[in-house]
Amino acid sequence: MPRLDRSEVEAAAERIGDAVIRTPLREAEIRGRRVWLKCESEQTGGAFKLRGATNRLLQLSDEERQRGVVAFSSGNHAQGVAIAARRLGIPALIVMPADAPKVKADATAAAGAEIVFYDRRSESREEIAARIAGERGATVVPSFDDPAIIAGQGTAGLEILEQCPEPVRTIVVPVGGGGLAGGIALACPDATIVGVEPAGWDDMNRSLELGEIVPVEPDAPATLCDSLQTPRVSPLTFAILREREARMLSVSEEEVRAAVRWAAETLDLVVEPGGSVALAAVLAGKVEPEPGTVILLSGGNIDPALHAEIVAGQP
Repeated sequence: MPRLDRSEVEAAAERIGDAVIRTPLREAEIRGRRVWLKCESEQTGGAFKLRGATNRLLQLSDEERQRGVVAFSSGNHAQGVAIAARRLGIPALIVMPADAPKVKADATAAAGAEIVFYDRRSESREEIAARIAGERGATVVPSFDDPAIIAGQGTAGLEILEQCPEPVRTIVVPVGGGGLAGGIALACPDATIVGVEPAGWDDMNRSLELGEIVPVEPDAPATLCDSLQTPRVSPLTFAILREREARMLSVSEEEVRAAVRWAAETLDLVVEPGGSVALAAVLAGKVEPEPGTVILLSGGNIDPALHAEIVAGQP
């Protein structure tokens, strides 16, 4: 297993250059204390995923580019790969769950990618992607289990250190597969990393507690956080967060709804449920907003009707 360090994140930042937006770091107040919100929800494609996808695709050979790429995702990584591939003239196919939000599937198709749907409860997205890639000679681009993906996501952490006007002490990050949290842990070695998962999808937390990777329970509950429904974390992200002694938390569906609502009403920000879990943990008092606390808003791709329902306080 390759060992990653901060130099890979710095190289990724140099490589992707102007291909990604330098997203804003916004000041806010929670329980009378100042916090900072890193708004990856305003990244091209509506999430941080373009960072890792661009870093990975830029390292493909000319022959690999001609053969195309295959990715699997519920939406945000799908869009990141689709956008990066379109820019580079690379054919892209995305394996998406049949219950992926329509807004994400439509955006992925609009970016020029071919889509193959699957049943997340009965089929393996990894197996489907591997089969298609084998048939086409294409390159599989994982959503988090790849050094280049992790390093690319970590560029958001480098921006945080440059943008924050005070020493960064704690960074609260949504965790699905752990690519974003792992990359930021590499980029920001002096900060405490707090990862947040949806209740029932806390496989990174349980894996770190047990000292070995365990999957999500087969009877995991339904969640609005589609972008964080990762059935198993990777050895790469697990190793990084274990070494950094990351603290892990989980939040309820109601706490997620409250965070989406707060972001809209307080800061006029559109944040998807999965992208709001770090904010949810702070708002719920599970993380104390001490000086130098940065909260990642990792995505903003949410169906407008669902967003309106949540903001209106409808169940």
